[in-house]
Amino acid sequence: MTYQADNDKLYRYLFKNRAVRGEWVRLNQSFKDTLNTHHYPKVVQNLLGEMMVATSLLTATLKFNGSITVQIQGDGPLSLALVNGSDDQKMRALARLQGEVRDEMSLSELIGKGVLVITITPNEGERYQGVISLDKPTITECLEDYFVRSEQLQTQLIIRTGEFNGEPVAAGMLLQVMPDGVGEEGDFEHLATLTATVKDEEIFGLSAEEMLYRLYHEETVEIYPAQNVEFFCGCTQERSGGALLLLPENEIDEILAEHNGSIDMQCECCGTHYFFNKDTIEKLRRST
Repeated sequence: MTYQADNDKLYRYLFKNRAVRGEWVRLNQSFKDTLNTHHYPKVVQNLLGEMMVATSLLTATLKFNGSITVQIQGDGPLSLALVNGSDDQKMRALARLQGEVRDEMSLSELIGKGVLVITITPNEGERYQGVISLDKPTITECLEDYFVRSEQLQTQLIIRTGEFNGEPVAAGMLLQVMPDGVGEEGDFEHLATLTATVKDEEIFGLSAEEMLYRLYHEETVEIYPAQNVEFFCGCTQERSGGALLLLPENEIDEILAEHNGSIDMQCECCGTHYFFNKDTIEKLRRST
């Protein structure tokens, strides 16, 4: 039986007497909302799902308020894939295609020559950016390497995407050594071996509590209250208008003339349309 109450939830958990912590997240409605206004090929959908799960798990490791952007830039058929997530688990994502995409494409075929960029932006303090080479077969493996190098802690990352009960779903788990915890040598390897046995029907269909029990029934696991995950774009008429005003005034007038006096700007993330005519543009100019 599918347990839907834990859809779009992130859980943190600790293993008693082992210096290891974990996270688990399952994206369902938030993933569907991201894909809602787009018709991405399946391979692009799954890649965005991987990136959304990774971003959610990454933001859950933040020890401050802020956001993380995970971005792929390449010269292949997929020129851009971007996910932004905040510490309160509000997420948005988009992809841009510039060529034919086939579902059987590998990561390197899809992206071509490219990089993975992770930008961490605290609400207070300086922004940090890390650039990762896409030299492994999957995004998950590239990100796992990033975790190890950036935090210098043993880290396991498991991400699954696809369909469950006919709906798109993405889920993932993170295990990480706690440097100040009390445990024994080999604890992480032992728990990582157990975690790797998780089945799709478990990570996609069970409650967090049931899944963790199946994986670690001989362990004592302390699970913390869930955090809701949701799609949130944040676009507004004012922001779209501000982007429009970056164009030269004569160019805006030309666009208005070509489109019967109305400019339609559509948000790439959520698909919302914002319309601007001569009067609304003049009001925007006076308010800036």
